[in-house]
Amino acid sequence: VQLQAYGGGLVLAGGSLRLSCAASGRTFDSYAMGWFRQAPGQARKFVAAISGRGARTYYEDSVKGRFTISRDNAKNTVYLQMNSLKSEDTAVYYCAVFQTSLDYGLRFDRVDDYDYWGQGTLVTVSS
Repeated sequence: VQLQAYGGGLVLAGGSLRLSCAASGRTFDSYAMGWFRQAPGQARKFVAAISGRGARTYYEDSVKGRFTISRDNAKNTVYLQMNSLKSEDTAVYYCAVFQTSLDYGLRFDRVDDYDYWGQGTLVTVSS
């Protein structure tokens, strides 16, 4: 099982980036997928999650209205569209799989609940 995250880079504040995370080795179309980020010297933190069928999405408060998580199960890929980027969004972004098929009734923001992780892609927002 492998998760490959890509799409990071250097962007000016106010700009946009789209991260992608492709899964290989097995399909995850019935499982939730999430994005987390880790800034230097800080713990890994939740950014967004999407349920297996894409029926529900969840966001950390600071990214609501700016970030959008989506998935294409045919491609076994999850995306994170990031708009109106701020310097505080600078971090390494990780995608992960949470092996639950439930759409609600669970928390989706806990690092320890996720079973598979990608290698991370660096997003740097310059002001």
